[in-house]
Amino acid sequence: MFKLEVSTYNIEGVKAALKLGVDRLELCNNIKEGGTTPSAGFVKAAIETGHPDIFIIVRPRGGDFLYSDSEFEVIKSDIELAKLLGVHGVVSGVLNADGSIDIKRTKELVELARPMKFTFHRAFDMSNDPKKALDDLIEIGVDIVLSSGMEDTAVEGRKTLQQMIQQANNRITVLVGSGVNASNIAQLQKETGATEFHMSAVKEIKSEMEFFNHRLNMGNVESEEYSKLTVDTEKITAALSVIKQLK
Repeated sequence: MFKLEVSTYNIEGVKAALKLGVDRLELCNNIKEGGTTPSAGFVKAAIETGHPDIFIIVRPRGGDFLYSDSEFEVIKSDIELAKLLGVHGVVSGVLNADGSIDIKRTKELVELARPMKFTFHRAFDMSNDPKKALDDLIEIGVDIVLSSGMEDTAVEGRKTLQQMIQQANNRITVLVGSGVNASNIAQLQKETGATEFHMSAVKEIKSEMEFFNHRLNMGNVESEEYSKLTVDTEKITAALSVIKQLK
């Protein structure tokens, strides 16, 4: 069975994705930083929509995946809160300074998350040895690994993704992501053997504000000041159409 996971950054996006029949949602904040932990209010509202498979990213900041003791405690607290809110899975993970999987800490997170499922996010693509990293994740009981095959996009990393899926041998799900869309899903499935795909499908829409104070900027990127991000329903619909035709 083929599945589509979509990143969502606001409750409107969750509702739209639910209506379209997206298999799994990943709730995130701060897309410009690659995704950070969403607010409890957002998570609660998403769960209340009744979607059957909601994951949240648990990442306290952007940047690397080498966390201090204090940051690691924040990650654990957010996982415990996700469990209380009724989340179905979390997306997280920790690396060592040398680029290897931090087995001890990641295992602790996997065990803390149960009975929720655990996805190891694209920190995997920043690891120093994909074969060893995948074996480590399988050993500690990770359910899913999100990867672009160590490259910027999944299409570029498709050979490595194929090798990963063969190595996984159904012991862990390799979720193919980064640059995934309706135009390349069939190619990726054929060349890698993937059964699950992840896409952001984000678009920027203009603010409905009528008044603008142009004397100041609340952030660092002027283009974001009077706009917001939401899911692109056309991209999702097209991707779902392709997935339904896969055999």
